[in-house]
Amino acid sequence: MTDPTATAATRWDGKLFRSGSWLPGLGTETLASQEKSTSRTLASQALATEADVDAAVTAATTAQPGWAAAGYDVRAGLLRRVARLLEDRADDYVDWLIRETGGIRGKAEYEVGAACNELYEAAALTSHATAEVLPSHNTGKLNLVQRVPVGVVAAITPWNFPLVLAMRVVAPAIALGNTVILKPAELTPVTGGFLLAELFADAGAPPDVLQVLTGLGPQAGEALVRHPGTTMIHFTGSSRVGQHIGSVAGGMLKKVSLELGGNNAFVVLDDANVEAASMVGAWSSFHYSGQACISASRHIVAASVADAYIAALAARAKGIVVGNPLDDGVNLGPMISETQRDRGLDLVKRSVDQGAELVEGGTFDRLFVRPTVLSGVTPEMPVYLEEVFAPVAPVIVVDSDEEALRLTNDSSYGLVHSVFTGDQARGLAFAEQVRAGMVHVNDTTCLDEAHVPFGGFGLSGSGGRAGGASNLDEFTERRWIGLQRTPVAYPY
Repeated sequence: MTDPTATAATRWDGKLFRSGSWLPGLGTETLASQEKSTSRTLASQALATEADVDAAVTAATTAQPGWAAAGYDVRAGLLRRVARLLEDRADDYVDWLIRETGGIRGKAEYEVGAACNELYEAAALTSHATAEVLPSHNTGKLNLVQRVPVGVVAAITPWNFPLVLAMRVVAPAIALGNTVILKPAELTPVTGGFLLAELFADAGAPPDVLQVLTGLGPQAGEALVRHPGTTMIHFTGSSRVGQHIGSVAGGMLKKVSLELGGNNAFVVLDDANVEAASMVGAWSSFHYSGQACISASRHIVAASVADAYIAALAARAKGIVVGNPLDDGVNLGPMISETQRDRGLDLVKRSVDQGAELVEGGTFDRLFVRPTVLSGVTPEMPVYLEEVFAPVAPVIVVDSDEEALRLTNDSSYGLVHSVFTGDQARGLAFAEQVRAGMVHVNDTTCLDEAHVPFGGFGLSGSGGRAGGASNLDEFTERRWIGLQRTPVAYPY
């Protein structure tokens, strides 16, 4: 297969996507995006300035009313064309994802397929009812409640699943009549931004319906959040940054949607099939090196099966092949950066210093980190308290279901948890007591479907839910129009 990264410079290197074309930024600085396995430069991204942001917001504001007025079939048709183009280009986009994110081929193929699903689901949103009629106590009055677009949506998206997590915002926002300014993570500007811009342009999107501004969060992202012309901020990323964005945008009374981190529990009850649980638990913690908000961060295991579970989990970790994801037989590629690697390994070291036992892994070569299993973990240790975001499975042993439930809920996060048991009724009863936006029984924490509400409680996010009909609430506002058929007599 031809390496699609070889032609990047002729398309978008050092440019921003505005007014339906690739334009130089108003600043002069650029930043390289690298192949994570080799450190080879893949593309050069322009660093958007405050002036670039202002120009993009002005253009998006001008374009939005016309796009909202377009027929639903026009908006649906655009999204379906984008989906078909993505399906046609799947091989090239998979290659880009492998190189820029460090994920294996299966992860990249999943991401392309999931992005297509987001587009088709969004296309279906365009023909949902846009108004409802409510009764009135006033004779002859019609209460019409309309759904109207939010306006200009600023989408600030992450590096771990850059294509699908950008499409999760871009597709439904555009479907419902908004214009979007997308700022992808600086570690993945191509797969999180440039490729989306290319798809929408080639599918015939009107200019300025989607614009892509690459750059650094403290500059370009901050400018988007603070600009008075952006009417909604959608951020996916760390809780720390999300809290800052929520504070700034909330103070400006903007609509804010935050999809943040999670300190997710994978619970194994005493009647669980240990081999099956260890397989699902390993996937939940080690898939894409644990670099997902829905990865399992804490394995809470019943004492009667703990020894067998730890042994099985460590054996699975030991058997994982780590290497260049373009090579055959590799199960796990490099981590995204030295910063992420060092943070995860520091949590492991500090926990071991406090008494945790390193059962498997804990070593690395460049960005390639071995899957790691820790036992003897207690609630005071860093790997218990913090979102790890690395291929680490800390195991905490408990004596009862009540203790397992207490520790599961013992977190300021509330994104997703899983419980493994041989009794579905027992699993459902446990799940109904869990404080989180998502709970799975006998399955991984790492689940996402385009039509299902996705989101969490507490430090895991605020706002609504992504997915299917939930996007109607995310990307529209309600407007009440009262129509009085006959005049009403008032006192004066």
